[in-house]
Amino acid sequence: MRGRLMSLDDDARADWEERIGRHSDRDEGSHARRLPAPGGVEVRPGVGQITVDFQTVPGALAYAVHRADDRDGEYSVVDFQGGDVLVVPGPPFADTTVEPARIYWYRVAALAATEVEPDVFSDAVSAQALASADEPAVVRCEVDVAGPTSTLRRPWRMLGSEHLSQLGYEERTGGQPIGAEFTEALRMARDELGATHVRAHAILHDELGVYRDGEHPKFEFARVDEVYDRVLELGYTPIVELSFMPADLAREPEATVFDYRAIISPPREWGQWEELIGRLVRHLVKRYGLDEVRRWAFEVWNEPNLEVFWTGSQEEYFRLYATAARVVKAVDEQLLVGGPSTAQSGWVADFLDHVAAEDLPLDFVTTHVYGTYPTDVRAVLAARGLDEVKVWWTEWGITPRHFDAINDRVFAAPFVLHGMKAAQRNADALAYWVVSDHFEELGRPPELFHGGFGLLTVGNLRKARYRALMLAEELADEQLPLTLSGDGARSLVDAWATRASEGTVDVLAWNGTLDQTKQKGEPALDRRVEVVLDGLSAARYTVTLARIDAEHSNIAAVLVAGDWPTDEEWQALRAADTLDEAEWDEITPEDGTARLAFDLPMPGVARLRLRPV
Repeated sequence: MRGRLMSLDDDARADWEERIGRHSDRDEGSHARRLPAPGGVEVRPGVGQITVDFQTVPGALAYAVHRADDRDGEYSVVDFQGGDVLVVPGPPFADTTVEPARIYWYRVAALAATEVEPDVFSDAVSAQALASADEPAVVRCEVDVAGPTSTLRRPWRMLGSEHLSQLGYEERTGGQPIGAEFTEALRMARDELGATHVRAHAILHDELGVYRDGEHPKFEFARVDEVYDRVLELGYTPIVELSFMPADLAREPEATVFDYRAIISPPREWGQWEELIGRLVRHLVKRYGLDEVRRWAFEVWNEPNLEVFWTGSQEEYFRLYATAARVVKAVDEQLLVGGPSTAQSGWVADFLDHVAAEDLPLDFVTTHVYGTYPTDVRAVLAARGLDEVKVWWTEWGITPRHFDAINDRVFAAPFVLHGMKAAQRNADALAYWVVSDHFEELGRPPELFHGGFGLLTVGNLRKARYRALMLAEELADEQLPLTLSGDGARSLVDAWATRASEGTVDVLAWNGTLDQTKQKGEPALDRRVEVVLDGLSAARYTVTLARIDAEHSNIAAVLVAGDWPTDEEWQALRAADTLDEAEWDEITPEDGTARLAFDLPMPGVARLRLRPV
């Protein structure tokens, strides 16, 4: 495959910055019903934070936490600077935008749809954050090693990716070969993160030449085959995003997004859209076999609720989905199809109501959100009796903003673990967007640490959030009962504990806030984690502590003199691309109990590992 023929266009970036997040003028608004306010709202003051807890509401997609300076004052949503939508999936929520010795009043609203402004709130409650002390506040983690186990669910095994034609690019970025490094990035994620599924844009882009109009329209899938041949060779199952519109089929071929000119228009001939999708699916089944393609999934479009991705209306998107979904199922009833692939968790309730009213096929729901944890789509499905439908987050990340320094910082490491733990409760897959900084939506990377979306840099250095997912993947399948208590437990500090068959016990803990104003760290939010492990069976254990924080396992802290590393700097960076793990003294449990403690900065991740001697 060849590389792209387009050149960097500053107009594409300016257009994106102007329109990103803007809902379409043709957005008809949500008809989701209003929900009652959550009950049981409580606030717990802590050092540098106030934790807001509450009861969940059936059918609630998300919750908005509002705050004022006095009970009858003017309330506004707590602004944690997420850059997308200021909601949380459920309790508890740590408000770290507070100042000590100042009283704040809180109230909470339950939302059936994120595009609906909340107007029913809980009663207001008040608290004030505590002043910092000389020593970090304490969180206690109690693990029952001999207790009943559950199976650790791993929602991180689906990944987002730049358009997959990059696998064949022969050009270079920063002196590094795009196609070869992009291929290696997917291989690393497969081997180190356990990744099994990959979702990407633009399989219908004119770069791949799938459709040409004329007296006898031409459908051609040879270059699509090149893409999926490579994906399957890497051991991945494709999530086929049916986008963007071929120029010869587009109603508005001049309406585009990104530097690679993806066309965002509805089709001008709906019958030809149906023909294109039917031919594509039949071709894939013929080439790869029905049993193989039944493992794949077909997702209809990308973020149609945003003006920057869809020039049509909500009604036209629903028609686009219905046409594609029915033709996919006409090829084979067991092929998987879903949508609406919306931004900001939008249109979920409307889409599900439309699917039910029109009796449309739906195997999985997809939506996206950035800067907060995945909202509770499962609750919206349950309210409609659709419990068998899967919930797949096909995009999710620390920020929707390109070239943002937070993408390279440690702050994103505990963020991804908080999100993955939320997804264990309310989703089947949570795909981080994206795997590699070989990414060209708004132009190729201008320097090594440029705030790229990738888990891996150009050069495939492991960013802090990639390391965090590596530690999660290294956990054993047997999840142990774990109780957290103390200042910021579960809202700021959370953890998993697992036990391997040979007796190794891991406790993976992290300390992070949604508040992006604290992305460089905040001493008041640092914590001391005291771990108590009961039910240990061996007489002695070796102990190691792996860390990810500003001073440990942080590749972005290694200095590079220019935009791109010299050969010597590349060598130093690769040598520094390691997990910092310290060996502690052996321990001897007393009556099966061990007590250990470590400091956990915010932001930070730590993995305590005990191996029986």
